[in-house]
Amino acid sequence: MLGGLALSAVVAPHANAASGLLQPLSVEPWTRMPGAPILDHPYGLPSPRESVVVRRAARAWPVPGAASSLTPLADLHGAITPNGLVYERHHAGVPDIDPDQHRLVIHGLVREPKLFTMEDLLRLPSESRVHFLECSGNTASEWKGPSGLPVQLTHGLLSCCEWTGVRLSTLLEAAGGLAANNGHAPRWILAEGADAAAMTRSLPLDRVLDRALVVYAQNGERLRPENGYPLRLLVPGFEGNTNVKWLRRLKLVDAPLETREETSKYTNLLADGRARQFVFEMDAKSVITRPSPGHKLTTHGYYPIVGLAWSGRGAIRQVEVSVDGGRSWQPARLDGTPGDRALTRFHTGWVWNGEPATILSRATDSTGYIQPTREALVAARGLNSNYHYNAIQQWRVDADGSVKNA
Repeated sequence: MLGGLALSAVVAPHANAASGLLQPLSVEPWTRMPGAPILDHPYGLPSPRESVVVRRAARAWPVPGAASSLTPLADLHGAITPNGLVYERHHAGVPDIDPDQHRLVIHGLVREPKLFTMEDLLRLPSESRVHFLECSGNTASEWKGPSGLPVQLTHGLLSCCEWTGVRLSTLLEAAGGLAANNGHAPRWILAEGADAAAMTRSLPLDRVLDRALVVYAQNGERLRPENGYPLRLLVPGFEGNTNVKWLRRLKLVDAPLETREETSKYTNLLADGRARQFVFEMDAKSVITRPSPGHKLTTHGYYPIVGLAWSGRGAIRQVEVSVDGGRSWQPARLDGTPGDRALTRFHTGWVWNGEPATILSRATDSTGYIQPTREALVAARGLNSNYHYNAIQQWRVDADGSVKNA
């Protein structure tokens, strides 16, 4: 049985539509002669028939070098994002860094300031972990209501990879450990990138010390240039901009340095004019990726509902799906054991009867936090911010089978 239906009932309508299914398979052209040789492409590439599965830009940015591209979530399977489809967000373009010349300095309130080469870092103990990255501006298009955009443009500032690098705590140990100076104790750490924007963020040491990695590889290969090559910071669960790319400096300080990216940018303006500053974790969120806008249900009957859920505060505990606009909810099946601060794929089945419907998903994380409705989120935070939108996302299925963000 599959979603309450016999498997034969699911496949039969489509199988019957294929003429001559019970006849011998035809001999296609590609079965008649040898194919391409090995090393035709020394670095493996997707099939040309998958050429539409690419990152796409949401909009033009007014600042030279500032840009973003979004992951095609609706076209992916599983929870790991291929390196070539990991979303991008840059403040001054992608620098071309020679790893042999790149250096990482650790200084400030440490006993022995250190300068590391990439060779030094590769000789230190490393570990690999699977975590998602999400831009704090992901899904900002939906703050004021349904945007009409497809899931790639609403939720595509999101990716999940296996990251490999050195623990931040290991590097601080190599620098002799933390050290107070004239009554100033190390409570924060400043991370700075080597890009032309000199991207900098202050992070609370007690929340990143045992969590953060200084990363040089993703999904088994060295970082891509647009994802921070040769070195980046990874703080699992924190908003994307804190995971500073092209990392060149870590300074231990006693208080946040109030840089541009944590004052004029990446603060959350509330309805009463106050701003939430240093909001780091990305709250629990989910989205149905199939069916989603741009898809069309071609016939009545069974359809799988598939999506992704994630939380910056832990693992996903439960995902529920509604096909009646939120009046009733059913638990979805989760792939495997949900990982800590990682994407989790969810599945359920639905028999569409041809009538208009509204489909939604709702995530609950390991802290017990439940993904809110848009109305609840707006009531709590107002409409003045572009960041940390995590409301339940609904898709409308029309009677003709078209799926819309409406």
